[in-house]
Amino acid sequence: MPAFVTLSGRFVRLEPLSLAVIDELVAAANEDRSTYAFTRVPAGRDEMVSYVEAALAEHAEGRTMPFAIRWLHTDRIVGATRLMNLEYWQGPMPWPPGAKGKIGEVPSVADIGYTWLAAAAQGTGVNRESKFLMLSHAFETWQVHRITLKADVRNTRSRAAIEALGAQLDGVRRADSRGADDTVRDTAYYSILDLEWPTVRERLLARLGLVEEEVEVEAA
Repeated sequence: MPAFVTLSGRFVRLEPLSLAVIDELVAAANEDRSTYAFTRVPAGRDEMVSYVEAALAEHAEGRTMPFAIRWLHTDRIVGATRLMNLEYWQGPMPWPPGAKGKIGEVPSVADIGYTWLAAAAQGTGVNRESKFLMLSHAFETWQVHRITLKADVRNTRSRAAIEALGAQLDGVRRADSRGADDTVRDTAYYSILDLEWPTVRERLLARLGLVEEEVEVEAA
């Protein structure tokens, strides 16, 4: 199971999700719920506790790494996100010499998802830097082969944000899951491959106005 880490940038700090920030998460989730048409976001305290406990249980099983998003401009928790659907490519034989990663110790592929932000943090660059921090950790520390990002096919705002990262559309899976509006949703699947990461990374650094020294990883 990958150990929890804290990922710090210029604008945001991704902190290990915990029950200690429940009240801040509830406040963030209820700023303006009209922005969550295509995203399931817990509303009350009881829902948020269940949401956090479920995420922590998945982390204990090695299936996810959930974060609370702290906006350094306000020093407030303004949402949550996670590296999820972690897959560990096992096999009877070890990877050949020179291959990246060690079987079973770190994920081979992962998704980024369950991202939601308080209304005040939307459109501010918080989401972009959060994605950059998680992508950097996945590709450079875990050395994953692929990151997948998904969105309700109707969610043009989320799809535009994913495409702006440099992710490529793999296709649309029809009748993929239950949507946040309790309909059966089609899902647009995007991905970034390890070979594409250097180009995506430079593009994101430029858009964020970041330099290498402003991205830090701390053990939790």
